[in-house]
Amino acid sequence: MPTPVPVTVLTGFLGAGKTTLLRYMLQAEHGLKLAVIENEFSDAGIDTELLGDEPVQVVTLANGCVCCSIHTDLTKALFLLLERLDSGEIAFDRLVIECTGLADPAPVAQTFFMEEELRDRYVLDGIVTLVDAAHAGEHLKQTIAQAQVGFADRLLVSKTDLVTPEAFEALSKRLARINNRASIRVVDHGEIDLAELLDIRGFNLNAELGAGFRPRPMVIGKSSDRITSMVLRTDMPLDIDRLSDFMNTLLEEHGRQLLRYKGVLSIAGDPRRLVFQGVLKLYGFDWDTAWEEGEARESVMVFIADDLPEEAIREAFKRMQACEGR
Repeated sequence: MPTPVPVTVLTGFLGAGKTTLLRYMLQAEHGLKLAVIENEFSDAGIDTELLGDEPVQVVTLANGCVCCSIHTDLTKALFLLLERLDSGEIAFDRLVIECTGLADPAPVAQTFFMEEELRDRYVLDGIVTLVDAAHAGEHLKQTIAQAQVGFADRLLVSKTDLVTPEAFEALSKRLARINNRASIRVVDHGEIDLAELLDIRGFNLNAELGAGFRPRPMVIGKSSDRITSMVLRTDMPLDIDRLSDFMNTLLEEHGRQLLRYKGVLSIAGDPRRLVFQGVLKLYGFDWDTAWEEGEARESVMVFIADDLPEEAIREAFKRMQACEGR
């Protein structure tokens, strides 16, 4: 079986600089063979003369990168790329998918979990969202823009030269309130160290909650954003059956609101960490390494979601916790 191709999903609101970033990725001297899938509704084409109006048009660029314009279902384009890769017609070792400015990244992410053959041949590495610092105030009034931030493993802020340091700081705090798992980086006219975008391993099922993780900032008053982060913590061991009931109820009642979620859990009676993560109603659990002797065994669950009843969920989480001594 060939090594799965890592996939980066690039999203962000109109004018945030996705296409400028893509051009940089395709032209930079990185030694990688990138394939880029671009939607026909993109705000500006990578090269409108190269990419025609066929349902799926694939062009190999001079540096070996592959450009793919789709006017059809994403799944068909992914299979077509695999066919051409396997036949030797094209070559690439990484794939970048650009979402349209108004697109919800959830269906794109779910594509790589729902098709068995795609799961075997591609691995979703991370979701990268561009945020336009100069227009973020207007963009983030729309729930879809907040959702794009919420889904992200990396947040790239563009046009910071057009705002004051105070405005950038305020925006960074707002982004952290929406998504406190994603690292925030500045992108300068599409240029950034590609190490920030590749090998994120944002969907790996392991005990790493991410370098960008930090406790949720304290906010005075109610946030105007519908998408926010919620962190649940406890140093008490969790009962595995109660945990299962808690998660099943949460997904049944609020699965469509849970954009991204991940947890590292201490389970009563087991020396290993239990890790889980999911997108909407698709999630998985697995056992990870054992807790070190003398290490504080703390369970942490991070949910990035749309308008959750936070207090009710916190109360359910308290009720779910295992009693001491179990």
